[in-house]
Order: sequence, then structure tokens, then C-alpha cells
Amino acid sequence: MARAQALAPERGAGLLAWVRSSVRAEAAVVLEPELPLAAARLALLAGANALADALAAEGPPEIPVQFAWPGILLVNGARCGVVRLAAPPGTAEDAVPDWLVLGMEARVTLTLPMEPGEVPDLTGLAEEGWEGLSVPDLTAGWARHLMAALDDWQARGPKRLIERYLARLLDASDARRGVDPNTCELVIERDGATSRRGLTP
Repeated sequence: MARAQALAPERGAGLLAWVRSSVRAEAAVVLEPELPLAAARLALLAGANALADALAAEGPPEIPVQFAWPGILLVNGARCGVVRLAAPPGTAEDAVPDWLVLGMEARVTLTLPMEPGEVPDLTGLAEEGWEGLSVPDLTAGWARHLMAALDDWQARGPKRLIERYLARLLDASDARRGVDPNTCELVIERDGATSRRGLTP
């Protein structure tokens, strides 16, 4: 994320920065949105969907891949990574940002100094059945699915993007959920009351 943000003003859209590692995938891509920042934040949902799609293509179909709002990756119910979004500091919500940086991280192997299962809320992809998945393959898969998701958003609007993300959002069975496409806020309706949750800057 830091490298992509540093290069974004000079290199512009399409730059992909990634970390060479055998135990974690970390990558970030520079985007040049045409929407105001408030609405352009939907790119984070596109990045989350792309990561889930890349994992689904390579891993066991019975293992659930979900998200906790807004971008915490959950694999089989345990934290395994995150999707993040950054904009130029000081950009107003109604201004079109010069660039956005969309990044993802995923723990390929759990490398904590303890036995598997000792920290049940953390996991790695290898521990959940993604054996043999390489960081370059996951990074390339995320980038491909991200480009497809962004193209679909541009061609068809945000409805399908939001629906696909909500299908992977950790379930709150007693609430109705939606995402406001103009602000990228999570809208929750429960017992006749409505609440909104924005993205962390």
C-alpha cells in the first residue's frame, strides 16, 4: 500500500505493487476514478469480491470465504487478511480524487509461534485447504478478477457489485442490509430502526 501510494501521483492508473513472500500475499493497484470520493469508495467492494473470486477459483469449494465490514477477510470463520482503500490526503467527499490505491493482504501460511488452533480467530490459507497456492498466482488472480469487476461496475452500474459483496458479508440474520452506492455506507435495518456504518478512512 505504501509503495503504491508513493508512486501513484507519478505512475498513475494500472500500477501494481506486490510483495515477494512465501507466507503472505500483499498487493496494491493504483486506480484513477471518475466518481467523487464518496461513491468511488465502492472500489473496496470490488477488491473484496475479486479476492474472494480468486480464492474460490483455487481452493476447496466447501470452505466459506466471507468478509466482516468493510474489508476483513474471513476464511472458515477466522481472520485471514484484509482489503484496504487509500485516497490522497485531504480529498473532499464530493471531489474526484486524483488517484485511489486499492490493496489486499492474505495470510498464505499461519506463521505464529504456537500450535494450529491455539488462536482460533486467525488462520492461513494453507491451513484451510489452499495447499500449494503461491503468492504470485494469488496476486495475479486477484488482479484479473479485479479488472473484470471494475469493468462490470462501469458497464452495468453498482447494483451487481453490491449484491455480490453482500452475499459474502458476515451474516446478521435478524437485519436487512444494503450499501448506499453514493456513499459506500453499510445500511442496516433492524426492528424498524436504520443505522449506517461508513468506511474507515
